[in-house]
Formats: sequence, structure tokens, C-alpha cells
Amino acid sequence: MNKVVVAVTGASGSIYVRILLEKLSAIRGQWNDLAIVMTENAKQVWETELRNDHFKNLSLKNYSATDFTAPFASGSGNFNTMIIIPCSMGTLGRIACGVSNDLITRAADVVLKERRKLICVIRDTPYNLIHIRNMETITLAGGIICPASPSFYSLPKTIDDLAATVVDRVLDLAGFDIKTFRWGLTNPDGGTK
Repeated sequence: MNKVVVAVTGASGSIYVRILLEKLSAIRGQWNDLAIVMTENAKQVWETELRNDHFKNLSLKNYSATDFTAPFASGSGNFNTMIIIPCSMGTLGRIACGVSNDLITRAADVVLKERRKLICVIRDTPYNLIHIRNMETITLAGGIICPASPSFYSLPKTIDDLAATVVDRVLDLAGFDIKTFRWGLTNPDGGTK
């Protein structure tokens, strides 16, 4: 059974977090523990981009970015998946350099050392050489870099539909069984490509 931590940094892309949490709630039977940790910047970005503070009302185990007593701060907590969405380049750089200065970077370090699944959903663009080398370092360490690059072949009709193409990819990478557009197959709504 999956034990998942969702980490939210201050990069733009709060819509991805909201949709991810909605979709994880819809597949509740596929995980037995779900926790969230948000930076203060992430909360500010959420309020700016989504025009609400609904993150305050999430019915999840919520941890402060400075709470090193969280179960996923140790390998013995057995959290097998960490999704950082969105993942700022600052967070990515600290993870790549092994700097565990907050709960997010510590948990990422734990996931990598335990050879579990780390998915970093980066949103920044363009990339400089430092970003690219940090992405390479995390990839070589076993992490997955998943740029928040929406796909269009499913013909998304709304901004939420477009953002969901990224979230569905993340859920696929995390190993969840979801209904989503599959290239060359029937769509979840019964249509074909």
C-alpha cells in the first residue's frame, strides 16, 4: 500500500497541487497514508494564483516545513513516494547538493537514500546550466524530473483539463491506477483519439 507525501514549494503552479489532491482523494483506496508539507511561500503563491486559502482546510496530515519529527523525515517511516509539486529550482538545487535544511529537502534525501520514488514537478522555464546539472544529479540519484509541460492531444477544454494532463502523468509515474487519456486507446469518456 502506498504511503505518499506531497510537498509544495513556492514555485508557480498551485493549480497542479489542487488537482493532484483532488485526484488522490478520488483514489483513496490506492493509498493508506497521505501527508502534505507546504512552505510559507507555497501558501502565498496558492493565495495569489487560486484566489483562496483552501489549503488551510485540507483534511490531510499537514506538516510544517520545519517539523523534522514528521514520519517521512526518516526512512523508518516507510513513505514510498514523494511528489514535490511544484518544485522550485531552489529546492531542486538543495536536494541535488544534499542540503537538508527543511522537511522537504530532508524527506527528499530520505526517499533517495532508501531508493524509493521521488518525483520533482518543475515548472520554471527556461533552464540555465545549473538547473540542468541539478536535474541530471537528481536523475542519476534515482529521482524523476517531470516538467509541468501540459499535453494537448487529449484536446483539453479548460485550464483545469490542461493542468490535469500534467497531474495524470505524475500519478502514472507514482504507480497509481487512474482513468486518463491514453494515446491510441479509448478516452475515459468513451471517445477515441
